[in-house]
Amino acid sequence: MEDVSDDRAAARAAEVLGLLAEEDRLRVVGVLALDGPSTLAAITQRTGLERRRAYKATHRLVDRDLVDLTGETYRLRTEEIRDVARAATPERPVEQHGAADPGAEQILRRFFADGALLSIPAAHAKRLVVLDHIVRVFEPGVRYAEREVDTLLRAFHDDYVTLRRYLIDAGLLSRESGVYWRSGGTVSLD
Repeated sequence: MEDVSDDRAAARAAEVLGLLAEEDRLRVVGVLALDGPSTLAAITQRTGLERRRAYKATHRLVDRDLVDLTGETYRLRTEEIRDVARAATPERPVEQHGAADPGAEQILRRFFADGALLSIPAAHAKRLVVLDHIVRVFEPGVRYAEREVDTLLRAFHDDYVTLRRYLIDAGLLSRESGVYWRSGGTVSLD
C-alpha cells in the first residue's frame, strides 16, 4: 500500500507540472527565474504578454503558492519547486559493487546503474577500475569460447567488442586460437 505522503507528493507534482504546462504561466516563471523579484509591469514587458494575461497567469501562480506577492513585487518560490521535485522523485538505493577501495566504489557507482555499464570511461585509471569489476564474471581457470565472452560482456554494455579488447589490452583476459580465459584482476575470496 502506498504511503499517503507519496500520494500527496505525486498530486502536488502533477499540479505544478500542470501549472507550468500553460505557456503564459511558463513565461512568467521564466522571467521571475531569470530576473528575480519583479513588478507586474516588468513581467508584462519581459513576457510580451498583454497586461491582463500577465496578471491572470501571475496570480494563478500566486494562488497555487509558486509565486509570492509582497506589496507590488512578485517572487518565484524556487524552494517550493525544488521541494516538490525532490518529494516526487523516488530515492534510489545506493548500489554497492563490492569494491574494497572507497574511491573504486565511487567510480563504479558513477559508471554502473542496475548492473549495466552506462558508458566506458575515457580516463585510463577509471577504465581499469571498471574493467576489473567486469572481469569478475569470468571464473579463473575456466576457458571460454568467443561467443560466451561476448554474451557475458553484452550483459554490461552493447559495445561488447570494445570491452573485450580493453580487457585483453589490460591483461585481464587472455586469448589464443579463439579461446579466452581470465588472466588478471581482483579475485573475490567470498
